[in-house]
Parts: sequence; C-alpha cells; structure tokens
Amino acid sequence: MPNLPLQPQQGYCTPHMVVCGDDALARRLAAELRDVYGERVTLVVPSAREPHSPRIPPPARALDRATALLGRMSAAMTRTTPLPPEDPDDGAEAREETVRVLEAAQPDDAALAAAGVAGADALALVYDDDELNIHAALRARRLNPRLRLVIRLYNRKLGQHLEELLDQAAAVAALESDDDGDAEAVDASTTVLSDADTVAPALAAAAVAGTSKVIEADGLLLRAVERTPVPPGRPGGPGLCTLALLSASANDPEEAPSSAAGDEGPVLLPDDATAADAVGCGTVVLETVSYTGRPVRRRRLRGRGAPLASLFSRRLRWSLAAVVGAVLALAVAGSLSTGEDPVHAAYLSLLDLFAINDPATHDPTPRKVLQLLSGLTGLLLLPVLVAAALEGLGTFRSASALRRPPRGLAGHVVLLGLGKVGTRVLARLHEMGIPVVCIEGDPEARGIALARRLRVPTVLGDVTHEGVLEAAMIERAATLLALTSEDTTNLEAALYARSVQPRLRVTLRLFDDRFATAVYRTLRAAHPRALTRSRSVSYLAAPAFAGAMMGRQILGAIPVERRVLLVARVEARGHVALEGRTVAEVLRPGRLRVLAVDTSAPDDPDPDGTAAASPPDTEREPAHLVHELGDGYVLRPQDRVLLVATRQGLGDLHGRRHGGAGAGADAGSGGATGADTGAGGARQG
Repeated sequence: MPNLPLQPQQGYCTPHMVVCGDDALARRLAAELRDVYGERVTLVVPSAREPHSPRIPPPARALDRATALLGRMSAAMTRTTPLPPEDPDDGAEAREETVRVLEAAQPDDAALAAAGVAGADALALVYDDDELNIHAALRARRLNPRLRLVIRLYNRKLGQHLEELLDQAAAVAALESDDDGDAEAVDASTTVLSDADTVAPALAAAAVAGTSKVIEADGLLLRAVERTPVPPGRPGGPGLCTLALLSASANDPEEAPSSAAGDEGPVLLPDDATAADAVGCGTVVLETVSYTGRPVRRRRLRGRGAPLASLFSRRLRWSLAAVVGAVLALAVAGSLSTGEDPVHAAYLSLLDLFAINDPATHDPTPRKVLQLLSGLTGLLLLPVLVAAALEGLGTFRSASALRRPPRGLAGHVVLLGLGKVGTRVLARLHEMGIPVVCIEGDPEARGIALARRLRVPTVLGDVTHEGVLEAAMIERAATLLALTSEDTTNLEAALYARSVQPRLRVTLRLFDDRFATAVYRTLRAAHPRALTRSRSVSYLAAPAFAGAMMGRQILGAIPVERRVLLVARVEARGHVALEGRTVAEVLRPGRLRVLAVDTSAPDDPDPDGTAAASPPDTEREPAHLVHELGDGYVLRPQDRVLLVATRQGLGDLHGRRHGGAGAGADAGSGGATGADTGAGGARQG
C-alpha cells in the first residue's frame, strides 16, 4: 500500500483534487494522482491512522498435501526485501507535500468544505457504499457546480441516471452563472465507474489459456496476445506491434535464460529494434480482430423452439405420443367398423378412454371390443399424466435451484467467490462461452442469483473444508480464479488445488503487495510450467478512476505480468507531444506509442478550436492503424489518437505543470521515476 504521509489540515488555494473513500481504492487512487500525474490531492478517509485494508495474517493451517509448499512460502516471505527507498533527487519530498490526509467519518458538507471541494478541479467518491457516494455527489455538485465528479457505483442503471442528473445540474448552474465563456471551457462532467466492471475483463482474460485481452475503440477490435518464445532462426507470428517483452521466468525460466527482459520484470513498449533483437523471449503482441457480431447461442434457440424438451424427459414424451397414437387408432377403427362420422367416433373413444360412457351391452361386438381397448388405454394414460405432473414440478423446482457440476465436465474454470468482483467476472466468462463452476460459502451472496439465472453449476460450501474443491472437479479444471476478499482463503485454495493438479493455471486476488510478490515468486518457482497470476482489484481499477478524474477516457487496461498498459483515446489538439508531430516522433520506448488515428474529422478551418465539435454519437469510420498511415503521418489538431502507454507515459502526456512549464516538467518526470522505483516487483498488475 502506498505510504501517504499526514499533512497539516489546511485547504489548498491552488487547483487540486479530492479523493473520498474508506478502503484500499481511495489510497491507491490518491497515490496514482500524486505519483503519476503530479496532482495535489486531499484524501478524506474515516481514519488516517488505519490503512483500511484487510489484515493479512500468516496462514493458520494448511492441508497436508501443501505443507512443504507453505514452508517454502514462509521462507520466501522472510527473504523478501523491503521496497527501495525513494531518492530525494527524484522529487519524493516534493510529492509528499502534495498529499493531505483528512479524517472524516462521512463526506458531509463540513468534510467536503474542509477538503476544499469548492475550489477543487475533481472529486472522486469511492466509498464501498453506493448510497453514501450518491449523497456525497449531490452535496458536492451543490457546493461546486463546476466540479468534475468520478463516482464509484456498482448499480449500472442507477449510475446512468445519476450521470444524467448531475450533468444536467452542472449545465443549469453554468447557464445561470455570469461567466458563461469560462463555464463552457470547464469540464464539469460526471463519470460513474465500477471497480468490478473495470477489472472483470482482465481477470477473465487471465483465467483462460489463449484468450486474449480485447479492447474496442473507434470501430477497431484490438487483441493483446501472449506468445511463447520463438527459437532462433524461426520467424515470429504476425502482429501490429510488440507491446512487451516478458521476463525470463514468465513462461519457463529454465528454457528462457537469455530473455531480454531478465527476471526483474517485463520490458514495456519496446521499439522495433529492441523487439527484433529479443531472441528466445516471450512477447505480448497486439493484433486486430474483425468484428462479426455476437454469435447466437444454439442452446437458447433450441430451448425457445421446443419448450416441452426442457419440461419433460424424452421417455415421457414418447409415452405420451404412444397414448395419443392409440386414441387416434381407436377412433379410426371405430369409424370404419360402425360407419360413424370420424369426429363422432373420436368423441366416443375419448368417452370410453375416461370411463364416462355407458357400457356397450346392446352394441355390436366390434364396438364392445373397441370400448374395452379404450378403457385399457385410459388405464395406461393415468400413470403417464402423473409422471408428467411430477416431472414438470421437478423441472420448475430445479430451475430455481443451483445446478451441480455435470459428469464428464473438463477444461472448465473454477471461480471462487461470488461477491461484487466475482459476479462481474462470472457474467463476462458466460458471455465468452467458457464453462464455469462456482464455489461460494454464503448462500445469500450477491452472485448466487446470477448463477441460478444463468444455470451455472455452483457448489455451496467453505473452500477451506475438504471435499469442496473436489465437488467442483478441480482435478479436471483448467483454471482456478480465487476472488474472495480474504487473502488467506485465496492462498489456501490455490495451494490445495496445485497439490491436486500441479499444472493448474491459478489467478489469485491478493491485496498486500509484499505478500503477493512472495506468493507469485514461490508458486512460480515450485511449478515453473504452470501459469500463476496475482491480481489486486484496487490496483487494476485505480488507473481508470485516475484517468476519469483527469478528464480523459481510458478505454482499457492490458495486464503484463504484474504491470499494466493503458489504452487511451485523446485528441491531438492542445498536446505538444502530439499536435503537428509525426507518428514516429510520438513514439517513446517504454512509455508511449500510437496504435491508430481517427482521421474522419475534416480539415479544421478553425485552428483555435472554437468551432462546435461533432456530437460523440455521430457515426464514424473505423480508425486507421499506424501501418496504414505510415510513420511519417503528421497528426492534425482534430485527429483522435488511440495510443497505448504506461501509467507514467500517460502522466507525462497529460500531467499538469504547476509553477511553470520547466519546473512542472521536471516534477512530472521525477514523479514518474519515483513511481517506477517505488513499484519494483511488488506491484500488482
């Protein structure tokens, strides 16, 4: 967890940003704004002395088959070195002065006023309580109509309505103000984000072998693919560009000792020469995907076209068809033998079938025989009707119950935990058509209703109890996603699962940085041929929240081992590093590179940018990729640029300069360097 020092509780006179929260996301977001973007931040938390993070006690017990691995884990944690201290020359002291921690039980009017919301540029409300965030947002909009709001909400529909309401309130306040010209230049937008929605794609991608990270932007579908090392002399697969060179032990440390990235972490955004010289190194390559629309699920079509198939078994349907056929045969035989009208003959057969017709004592012999056969058919119909009623009742009961894992299931994902994050990940995996088996200890958990509605097999029980993972068929699974809020539960589940299946792919949700680093290195060393990933929800979500506070649109994040690459869309206008420069000049190896350019906007007749922009909902042609335009293409002010960058590179591009351009640039680069130094290998990607 980033160390945010306590500062005197005095309001800022210069522009700053306010972050209000009660968990790890608030502190990570404050550190993101401070270290990457060089912003002055006021952090409002219930207690400045309490880190608001789950306690990480050492594992209390372990299963017998994981005892040796736990001992190795403890040794690794003992040998873990602390993070290197920040060099004062990198601007660490200057950054400490830009963070102020304020204690407030709730974000009421007094707390918001003390935090300086009236003069702030942006406010982030990231409490774990949706209702608390909504109340604080309404208060903040009233105190400062020109404030940019970023709100953390889990409810998607409520978030859309809240965005419209607060944006309308800001527009009305701008019209009523006297300085209309300045009001138009102020970005008083409202952005509602969900940390669960933000990290769900990354977690789902990490759970599936070969499943790429897909980001949609400006009509393009871009996919980041992780490729294994290519032997010398063999050409690598095609791709748009190389996003990262993986570390030597990312795939197989024994077979990749000469990796260009080494074992200290991946090399992000290398230039073409560095990527070409990296022999025997795993890479993350960007590819394009042609959009073909969402495929129709055949199971749904069959279910809609034949509803009886979902209610009654095949044997029962055949039995019912046989009874109906017998009734029709009796009706035809009665019509031929007695000369009656076919309709009347069928009516008499039904009366005989239900034993409500008079005995045919004075009728001819054929009529008597048909009546006896109809009575016998009626006796056979009775158990068929009873069985149909019982099967229908059982079907409706099973529809409201949780499914059990079917026999023969293999290659599935075992999802542990159906809280906020687990529910979103379950929905994403279901959309991708990936078989999932869920494990949840709380029958009233948030995701139980979704699992029941999607008919996803779910095992109710404590994963630390023996037999629960076996019920989820962990020995035949391909991936374990441990996403509970308790680190020790996720760790114990991973250790036991690896003892059952050493080649199992494991993705852990871990909070503590040092603990996560020890887990990652030890599991990787113990099982070098099995992929192990550790993810932190707050760390993955913080860049998106910080980007929204800076007034930009972060389209997605691409995890690379334990680091993150951000895909963003910006307009070239106003950016010295973009406007008027060629694509080749924009490239900054290790920080920033251009992926595509949207050139659909016409030549700008108004270089000052005062003309009205086209509505965001206007249909646009797909953006042109860099290889289509060429490295010599000069970016126009009206071009929208799709770029991929590290967090530091994005901060250098958009970070504000306080106290002069030169000083600001130095502080910004110093903050970025400090962020790189402080992260080390303990950052959670």
